[in-house]
Amino acid sequence: MPQLVICDIDATLVNEKKELTPRTKEALIKLHEKGIYFGIASGRPVDELKRNKERWDLPFDFDFVMGMNGAELWDGVHQKFYSYFMMKKEWLKETMEIMNVVECNPMVYWKGKIRCVRIDDWMIHSASTSHKELEIVRLEDLYANENAKIMFRMKEEDMPKAEAWVKEHPSPYYHGFKTQTTLLEFCDKRINKGYGLKKICELNDMDTKDVMAFGDTSNDNEMLKAAGCGVCMINGTQDTKTCANAITKFDNDHDGLAVYLEESGILCQKY
Repeated sequence: MPQLVICDIDATLVNEKKELTPRTKEALIKLHEKGIYFGIASGRPVDELKRNKERWDLPFDFDFVMGMNGAELWDGVHQKFYSYFMMKKEWLKETMEIMNVVECNPMVYWKGKIRCVRIDDWMIHSASTSHKELEIVRLEDLYANENAKIMFRMKEEDMPKAEAWVKEHPSPYYHGFKTQTTLLEFCDKRINKGYGLKKICELNDMDTKDVMAFGDTSNDNEMLKAAGCGVCMINGTQDTKTCANAITKFDNDHDGLAVYLEESGILCQKY
């Protein structure tokens, strides 16, 4: 019986319409009724992620919210917020030079908005899914302050070239990784969702072996490896499947996460 179930959101917890289905919602409520902690983990900021409680009409608050791929953490059990390892200004600037290898649009989260240098379909999509206002700024404004991460939107067909370039030009300070088919992000090398999960456990006297984690793509890998049971969605990427202890029978559009929880017996066991 896990003490904590923590889930990535996009392509994992919600369907392609960004909806929490009734079956998945019911599974989460049953988890909570059994006294099992529930948390969400994403590349988005904590302030945005916490609003999903109302968006999904959940009858309980999240126990843990991990944002910015582990650089931000809301511990709902102790009502405390933590942040870790910001990207330095010079590192942010350097990533822009690295990413000149493909046509892309850089952006950062800043004070509740998305800062970018131009508006295009990618930025409109990002603003829509994050429910944030776009703020057009100069390129140098994107690296004027330390930040948890910087993101680059690009065409899906350009992603393999960008990933290969980043791999061939590693930095001792930060790393780059794909989080969506059109989105590549950079953050401090010490930051990942696995780091965030370990901090949750440290702060709450838990063992990572008592955690069940769900994810679908590269930025979930370290979290799945750190958890006692790491579960990859069947719609997940191959690199993430190799990090997992188990793979769901169904994808995120067909309640793959809920079905896994039901068939694992967790929802039926006494706590």
